[in-house]
Parts: sequence; structure tokens; C-alpha cells
Amino acid sequence: MEMKRNTLCWCGSGKKYKQCHEKFDEKYQMMKIKGYHMPHRELIKNPKEIIEIKKSAQINSGVLDYVAGHIRTGMSTEDIDKLVYEYTVSHGAIPAPLGYEGFPKSCCTSVNDEVCHGIPDPNVILQDGDIVNVDVSTIYHGYYADASRMFMIGNVSEEAKRLVEVTKECMEIGIKAIKPWGCVGDIGAAIVEHAHKNGYSVVRDYAGHGVGKEFHEDPIVSHVGIKNTGMVLTPGMIITVEPMINAGDWHLYIDADNGWTSYSEDGSLSAQWENMILIREHDIEILSA
Repeated sequence: MEMKRNTLCWCGSGKKYKQCHEKFDEKYQMMKIKGYHMPHRELIKNPKEIIEIKKSAQINSGVLDYVAGHIRTGMSTEDIDKLVYEYTVSHGAIPAPLGYEGFPKSCCTSVNDEVCHGIPDPNVILQDGDIVNVDVSTIYHGYYADASRMFMIGNVSEEAKRLVEVTKECMEIGIKAIKPWGCVGDIGAAIVEHAHKNGYSVVRDYAGHGVGKEFHEDPIVSHVGIKNTGMVLTPGMIITVEPMINAGDWHLYIDADNGWTSYSEDGSLSAQWENMILIREHDIEILSA
């Protein structure tokens, strides 16, 4: 349906269409005619929604800061989960993973060869030399945030340290590849190039995703993409970039008992970093840290 210039914009901003998304739609339609894969309108957040999503992201970052201040050798991954739950609810928010499709805990804690979705456990004790990813997601006033960090416990080997550092570089390089009106495939192309250059593999079974109004939204953000392919990233979209990098082969298997935790198939170390990114009119903004 064609919008009239003085009617309220379709995005829900409360502004007139001519002051809001008129120029956006002109570019959108031009790219659509050229054959680009364009996002649905519901993936475009308006300024009010972005403000609320940023509030959720601020709490989510605070959770990771809180974990960083307490994580140590000898604590269990269940102890980490308690820290996440207590911080989140004390700030009026909800841990998004808790109960999500049956997931039993408030965060994911993936240690050493665990690729992702590690379930916090009182019997899993952090040892000197371990590396662990803590993945936290927050719901605040109905809006979602999602990010993760790697933590190195005690005296970590040079091999493990290098994997953690290169994985963070992969995330950062992937983020730098994001451009307003660019393609989602640009992200994965940049990540896989850097990982392979350093002798590592990129997990293909999982990907980043849109986030904000839902826990997982379109687009799927593959970390092994091809440049100039995939959905166009338009202003107002929010996505995660969260590469999982293995020291060995990229193949994995899922724990048959809990149905969640993924392990590298060859037993090699795995690492992951994740941030949320808002695509703006002329640049991007990292919403989590």
C-alpha cells in the first residue's frame, strides 16, 4: 500500500512519513527491483523501540561485567548461573534462556571443547587453564538483548589464549564488515577469511541472528558467508555477530543426554564472542560489550 507523505509512518515512530521512512522506502524499492533480498518491515525498529532495546542491552552488558568481577578458579558453572540470575532479576529483567524451549538455566556456560549451549552444572568446576564462554540474554520490558564473552581461568596455555584472541578478532572484523545497505554475507566472508588465515575453522551449524523484539529474528547471520549475498542490512535492523571458532575441525556433535550442549567433534578447543549491532543511517552502533 502506497503511503501518503503526511500520514503517520508505517514504522510506528509517530512521525509523518515524509519525515521518517519516505527516502528509506525509495532506496528499498530501488534495491528490491534490482533483485536484492530485502528485509520485511517488522525487522525495522523505530526510535522508541531502539531506546528500549538499548536499555535491555545495558542490563545484559552489566550481567557480563558482574560475571567478569566474580568468575574464578574453583567456582562451578552453576555458581555463574546464579550470578546471572541474581543480577538480572535485581534490575527488573528476565533471563531470556530460562525456560526457552525447555532450557533449564539462566545462561549458557561452554567450557573448553564445548562449542555452545553448555548447561550450568554444580559438578562442573572451573579449573586452572580453562576457557569458558558465558552467553547471556536479557528481556527487559519485553525487549531482548544477547551477548557473550570468553573468560580465561588462571594460567591459560598460549594455544588457548591465541584462540580466544583470534576469535574476538573474528567478531570485530565481522562487525567492521557491516555497512548500512550492505549484505549480510559480507560479515561471514570477513570472519571466515580471518579464521582460516590463522589456522582455525568456523562452526557452520550455528549463526548470528536478528534480535530486539524477539529472541531470534531474521536474518540468519552466517559466519561463513559470501560477499554481496544474503539479506540487505538496512537502517533500523539489529543483529548479533557471534562466531564460534574451533582450533581443529568445524564439525560438532550435540550431547545426547541433555539435547543442548555442543562439543567439537575432534575434541579441540572452541571459543565464541558475541555482540549486538544496530545498523544506523550512515554507520553502525555496537549495543553490547
